[in-house]
Amino acid sequence: MKLLIRNGTIITLGKRNRVLKNYSVLIEDGRIKGVAPNERFKGKYDKIVDATDKVVMPGFINNHMHFYSTMVRGLGKAKPSKDFVEVLQNLWWRLDKRLTLKDVYYSSLIMMINAIKHGTTTLIDHHASPFAIRGSLFEIAKAASISGLRVSCCYEVSDRDGKKVRDEGIAENEEFIRWAKDANSDFIRGMFGLHAAFTLENETLNRVSEIGNQLDSGFHIHCAEAISDEEYSLKRYRMRVVDRLDRFRIVNDKSILAHCVHIDKREMKTIAKRGAYVAHNPQSNLNNAVGIADVLNMSRSGIKVLLGTDAMTVNMLEELRVSLWAQHLRQDNPSCAFMEVASTLLFNNPEFASRHFGLTLGEISEGAAADIVLVDYLSPTPLDENTAIGHIIYGISQEIVDTTIVGGRILMQNKRLCIDIDEKEIYERSRILAKRLWDRF
Repeated sequence: MKLLIRNGTIITLGKRNRVLKNYSVLIEDGRIKGVAPNERFKGKYDKIVDATDKVVMPGFINNHMHFYSTMVRGLGKAKPSKDFVEVLQNLWWRLDKRLTLKDVYYSSLIMMINAIKHGTTTLIDHHASPFAIRGSLFEIAKAASISGLRVSCCYEVSDRDGKKVRDEGIAENEEFIRWAKDANSDFIRGMFGLHAAFTLENETLNRVSEIGNQLDSGFHIHCAEAISDEEYSLKRYRMRVVDRLDRFRIVNDKSILAHCVHIDKREMKTIAKRGAYVAHNPQSNLNNAVGIADVLNMSRSGIKVLLGTDAMTVNMLEELRVSLWAQHLRQDNPSCAFMEVASTLLFNNPEFASRHFGLTLGEISEGAAADIVLVDYLSPTPLDENTAIGHIIYGISQEIVDTTIVGGRILMQNKRLCIDIDEKEIYERSRILAKRLWDRF
């Protein structure tokens, strides 16, 4: 199928990051076939999308997500918590133990529908359902297939619920990673999930290290999210969290360390040396009162910092704005870290996802994957290569996504979903499942 997007203002991002006015984008077989002035494209096409008065951009990427969090919206049963560990104990660990495979499927699908509506085209999920482990990642993959998005998922292995649950988590990761590799799809990938150092014994880390490194899939783990993670590691193991994870070869160039709010400069150097990625989740960190990660100095140390949302939102531009303001607060400097923060979403997320999926993602260029969003936007000030990122953060972020395209397939156009689902029925079913889950909570 030949799809032509014409008459828009294109922000290409990528290494060249150009702003192209009165240009068109030709899409064929899921890839961008050409980017050129409108007059260059005069042939016949299967479909033409008019992007007049719209900005045409690469789809956004979310590098740390928890789909199952959908089911917690409005739940008011958790006891008040005085610190992060109590948040886990009173809310999340109670919730995830009560999830069923149907809950996993519907919560994932709804989060993906919301992602389409906000122009997020690739999501990297981190899942937990301790008493519905086997098959859980395949339920997420089923939802991903229906949505048309690119999704990577993993199961968070932990010792907190005993060896049987731990072993099932290990098996689910291994089986899913092998299945995803055999499927050889551009749309689904697997990583080896781990919860956090403070819920993982050395025996478990040794075992998952051997399996995960053999699979060569990279690890996805929460790291130093709260100060208690570092305190526990120092007290019990006499080493900091990153040092302990590095000892077991978890910190490598295919791994995501989520949060890293409380790592020190030496840990930063280790992460940079290993080439591992850090996923920053500012809204979640603020919500849980755990602190603000030092994105500025992590970036200066050579770490590629990514942007995730920890399921607080699927709106990546909203997360980016909060990230910038939080970093100003962290550094006590209202003029700092503009490019360091902007790069997390606009350049680093695509770098990781491109390596992970084996495609060029996050840019509009010939040969790149045709993951594209159109946003209603009339620029009130000059929009060019020098001002584009400012427009993205302070202007485009406030507008509505009109069209979302993934792999050349239109998933939403004119703000209406184009995928073959009954959205109202899905939401109705989710409400029924959520009520049952809340009754079990």
